Amino acid sequence: MVGLERLTTTKLSAWAQQAKVLAHQGQVANRIPKLALANPDWFAVYICCRSGQTYSHGNTSCVFPLMSAIKPFSLLYLLEQFGAETVFQWVGVEPSDAPFNSLEQLVADNGRPRNPMINSGAITLADKLPGKDAGDCAKRSAASGDRCEQLCQWLNQFAGSHLKLDEVMLASVRASDSQANQAITQYLTEAGYVKNPEIALDNYEEICSICGRVEDLARLGLLLACESELILPQHRRIVNSLMLTCGLYAASSQYAWRIGLPMKSGISGALLAIVPNQGAIAVYSPALDSIGNSIGAIAFVEALSQGLQLSVFG
Repeated sequence: MVGLERLTTTKLSAWAQQAKVLAHQGQVANRIPKLALANPDWFAVYICCRSGQTYSHGNTSCVFPLMSAIKPFSLLYLLEQFGAETVFQWVGVEPSDAPFNSLEQLVADNGRPRNPMINSGAITLADKLPGKDAGDCAKRSAASGDRCEQLCQWLNQFAGSHLKLDEVMLASVRASDSQANQAITQYLTEAGYVKNPEIALDNYEEICSICGRVEDLARLGLLLACESELILPQHRRIVNSLMLTCGLYAASSQYAWRIGLPMKSGISGALLAIVPNQGAIAVYSPALDSIGNSIGAIAFVEALSQGLQLSVFG
């Protein structure tokens, strides 16, 4: 047996307990009021294998917003809708060593979003989501809602997940009034990468407020882990590559060699790791490090990857 097939419930439990201890070093995100209510002791793991085998541990009934963990899937959705040539006219593929919401980097790059895994790139792609156009302010909310709903339905249909928009979380996101994201959106508009700044930001906030459980996130991950007739293989490769190089923000290169798996985090404490051709690992642990990645989730995936020799680099 190789890789994930070697996992046992004993190992799973041991690595989870080690990760939970390390999670105490982190802090729950407090910029968004509803995120600040998360219990830092919550910890959940769900693993979906290509064979159909699943493993789970911890508080798997917890429902949480995916936040930035949705970004690989908005990218995948747009790649499937429009193709890579079109999508990468809108956004680049370069890693970033700046914070995920850095306006300074966007300015230095003359308004071109560096990659789809940071806020500038994700806001740009949110502007391109298919759906109804809104001609005035009264229609704007309905237009963004339609686009978010289409993305949600597409993911649920293809992945067998049960994701849905959390309206209470969305209200909390909007109440936080992110000046950084507003400034980024305005600069993207001035540079010509965003056509409708209000809808772009509305779309972005809505897709980040899509909620689910660790099982839902792991099932999304299978779309990227395994061949299927639903997703073009070149699009899977693109998304996995960008997760590996950009998915953990400024820490991406550090974990590329330590863990060696495509990963994407969210400030809710969500983390998705892809084991190509084997399966997907979803972890929820709300306490974050200073960069915005879940300490417990990364510690768990690192132990799992090293213990089962999962790295894509052998």
